[in-house]
Amino acid sequence: MNKMLLVAVAAVACVTMGEGSQALAAEQAASAPKVWLDYDQAGLDKAYDQAQYAPNIKQVVKRYGTRSERARERLGEPKRVSYGDTEVEGMDVFLAPGEKRPMHVFLHGGAWRSGLAKDYAFLAEPFVRQGVHFFVPDFVNVTQTDGDLMPLAEQTRRAVEWAYKNAESLGGDPNRLYLSGHSSGAHLAGVVLTTDWSKYGLPDDVIKGAVLVSGMYDLKAPRLSARSGYVRFTDQVEEALSPQRHLQQLKTPVVLVYGDQETPEFIRQSKDFAAALKAAGKPVKILEGKDFNHFEIIETMADPYGVVGAVALEQVAEK
Repeated sequence: MNKMLLVAVAAVACVTMGEGSQALAAEQAASAPKVWLDYDQAGLDKAYDQAQYAPNIKQVVKRYGTRSERARERLGEPKRVSYGDTEVEGMDVFLAPGEKRPMHVFLHGGAWRSGLAKDYAFLAEPFVRQGVHFFVPDFVNVTQTDGDLMPLAEQTRRAVEWAYKNAESLGGDPNRLYLSGHSSGAHLAGVVLTTDWSKYGLPDDVIKGAVLVSGMYDLKAPRLSARSGYVRFTDQVEEALSPQRHLQQLKTPVVLVYGDQETPEFIRQSKDFAAALKAAGKPVKILEGKDFNHFEIIETMADPYGVVGAVALEQVAEK
């Protein structure tokens, strides 16, 4: 057999082996046990890992910080207030001129384990420019609570409670308090919205409107995913902190926003929550941000004409 023939035979063999390996991999994937809907474990883990769908994650998150630095240069440093007894329970407050100003509280994301208020100052600027006080609380993360989400939920509730009870001292209007959140912050915002506020001595409609961006609203699937590696999910946590299971407590018009370049599970979470709200007779809108991934979509909140910014500013202008 001459050299050229040997090369040709080897090439055919490699192709055949490659096709066989691909077929075997596909067969193995098809036979892997399903853990959630049509996902096997690897597929579900990927669907809750935003980095798999946002290759520019590092650049965008770094941009949050640099944009916030420039926003503070224009707006001035925020007023820092304490809403609780621990060091982390502080809140950056960007005040608009005037009295009886509407107020907006934003809960940052970070997969429940990262994120700082100072890196979200850039979102405050369009609100302050339109006469709205803007609040960004810090809160503990699950790496500091042995994986327990309950303290995060309680602290974000107390931040909203503080804003309501101290509104007048800041020139704010307690009857015009609004809420938003992104990613895990949108999950926490959903928990806040479904709180029994009578336990805090607050009216059940303390929050007049909310915009939830790219969140999770039922914890069953996240519990089954790799996120259970750092979050200590229990039956109690899953039930208590799944907003979609407590719609009877929700007294607030809600707008849900997601980017069309997000993971399929994050898109499903928004769509399913919207459907549940609609079925329960709750006022809800759902918006899709075209050509935005999970980390880019919240940047549109800094634009008064952006997908998130426009609807959030529209809410505070309604009353």
